[in-house]
Amino acid sequence: MDSMFVRVVASRWWALVLRGMVAILFGVLALVAPAIGLYALILMWGVYSLVDGAFTLTVAARSARANQSWGWMLLSGLVSIAAGIVTFAWPGITAMILLLVIASWAIMTGIAEIAAAIELRRHISGEWLLAASGVLSILFGALLFSNPATGALAVVWMIGVYAILLGLLFIVLGVRIHRWDRSEALPNPT
Repeated sequence: MDSMFVRVVASRWWALVLRGMVAILFGVLALVAPAIGLYALILMWGVYSLVDGAFTLTVAARSARANQSWGWMLLSGLVSIAAGIVTFAWPGITAMILLLVIASWAIMTGIAEIAAAIELRRHISGEWLLAASGVLSILFGALLFSNPATGALAVVWMIGVYAILLGLLFIVLGVRIHRWDRSEALPNPT
């Protein structure tokens, strides 16, 4: 991976910020309106997964065209889209199945985010934010797997808190990448 990959990611800093804003919106809705029911949560989750996957696949495609490393981003995007499709294909699934789909998605996405952070480490500082979001995703998925009998309201709240934290991390990461890109573009005073 060279600086071209970093430039592609840096030029799409806004996608990370938008991804974070969507995650925060999803999280706030889950916390303030838990009575909307499991079916609404399923629909919100499906939309979020598809949007997240589309953003990630866009970055992967641009990286592939630039002959840069793109495999982990492709995997993450495909997993997110698959989770969204499964969610819409079977909207009547139980809370337990939704919980397992979300837990699987969180762990696989977390692994992909940590791998991407390791690759970005050679080029920018602040990559720990992406690694932190990966660790958060893995911990969240493991928590969901470890306690599958959790009530629907508790699941909604856990998902809401997770989405808000993940969204904040993506926004901070996007802003940091944007600042880095702007500072790299400025000529050095001599």
